[in-house]
Formats: sequence, structure tokens, C-alpha cells
Amino acid sequence: MSLEETVERVLKGEGLEVTELHLAPEQTKPVTRKNTCFAVCAVIFNSKNEVLMIQEAKGVCFGSWYLPAGRMEDGEKNRGSLKTPEEANADSLQAQWYDRESLPKNIRKRDILTLIDAGIRYHQNPWFSELQPVDLPCDVVCQRLLLAFTSSNANPENSDEERIWLLVSNDLQLPVAASFEAPTLIITAKKLVKYCMPSIYEQLSVNTCGILGVQHNGRVPGQTDGVCLNTLVLLEYKEEEEEISVSSPPKTENGFRWHEVTNQNLRTEILQKIQEGSILPVQSL
Repeated sequence: MSLEETVERVLKGEGLEVTELHLAPEQTKPVTRKNTCFAVCAVIFNSKNEVLMIQEAKGVCFGSWYLPAGRMEDGEKNRGSLKTPEEANADSLQAQWYDRESLPKNIRKRDILTLIDAGIRYHQNPWFSELQPVDLPCDVVCQRLLLAFTSSNANPENSDEERIWLLVSNDLQLPVAASFEAPTLIITAKKLVKYCMPSIYEQLSVNTCGILGVQHNGRVPGQTDGVCLNTLVLLEYKEEEEEISVSSPPKTENGFRWHEVTNQNLRTEILQKIQEGSILPVQSL
């Protein structure tokens, strides 16, 4: 598959098999359900723009409220009513709809307020298309990075002459990097740029714009429990310096290079996603 075809698939939210890691910590091991835990929650609204909240029943969280999370129990898929206190069990006590301005005071962690606010904005005016996971196996947690540098960094008024480059390996593959143990997703892109451009890294700004696609399978325990996130990243210079041409991408090392996008349709689509933010945003909680 050509690089152009690869980029087209990634931009459409489609997946690609992970065959190689271009950057990974020394201790990177296949993900299993014993060494990795994925925390998943849902932001669910009704027609009144109220958000669904669950009252916790476990341990130190007993009695506090949070977004629905965890596995789905038998019978819940077709359930037509909210769980009542009379139906309390070891997983949860009850469920209620809440208006954003009248959320319960004893929320387990305030980090969910950012997610709720983002959900309300999307519910009212969606700014990116629905994104469904692609059914492809992966044995680690990693990111495939569509990492772009544009000449508009130097002169944004000349959009008609805008050029764009993508970071690729020497064999013209989009870089795939194993995720590092860190509190946010954006660390992976920064680690990759530091590895590829060590001599100029401190003068660069690495901006993870958002997620273009998600790949997961999970059918074979210990072999397919990983996740690959296809992410869009914009690389910019922090400020202009006389000895640096900010209209050209920075020098690369360690087996990577820049590939200029000459296909007008691809260039336009990449620039639109960067400028309009029409992709799934990354929320740092």
C-alpha cells in the first residue's frame, strides 16, 4: 500500500494492521488483562439534555456519583427504565438523570465535568463525525501518528501557497509508537519528536490535535488486548529565530524523514482537520 493510500485510510477513520513499532520503551510487553486496565465510561444524554449518573456501591466510593462505567450486565442491554434503590447490588445503588447545573455534590471525581461539558457541546452542535472502533488486533497500546508540519507556521496569510509535510520512516511508513506510562496521551507524540529531532526539540511545539481512529479486537486474550489510536499531530516552531527557516520542517534523525504532500485533496483534508478541529478531541483530565 502506498503512503498516499495509507494517509487516506487514516483520515477516513479506517484502520491498518500494526506490523512494526518505530519507537517503544525497553520494557514494552504485549498487553494482557493482568498487566493493563482500560477504564471506560460513557456520557449519555436524554432528550432534555440531562446526563445519566450512577451511584457507586463499591468500597471507598460507596454512595458517590459517577458516569456509567465498567461492563454491561446480562439484561441491561434491553432495559427500559432506570435502576432504582430497591434494585441496588454490589455494582451500583441506583441511576438518575441530572441537569448539568444540578449535579449531585458528592461526585466521585471532578474530572468528569470536563467530559460532561464536552458532551453537551457535541450533543448541541457536533463538530466531528461519529467514530466507531475498527476491528483490528493489536498486542500493545500504541499510536500511529499523522504528524504534520505546515509552511503556514511562517506566513499564515498565504494559505494558497501552503505546503504540508508528514513525518515518515525511511521506508515511507507513518510512525507507530508504543504509548509511554504517562498521565496523558500527548506524551507519546512528544517522545517521538524528541527521538526524531533531538538537536532542535527544545525549539519545537508538539500539539496533539485529536484522534482520527481507534483499532481494537480483544478476541484472543494476551495477544489482541491492545489498542492502536491513529492520532493527528501538528508540529510548530515555538518562535522565529534568525538561523532557522520556519517555513521548512526541522531536520530529522534516527531513521525518519519528511515527505511533502503534493496531492491537493489530501493536503486540503489534512489542513481542514487541523484548522477546524473536526476530529475527536483528546481531553486531559
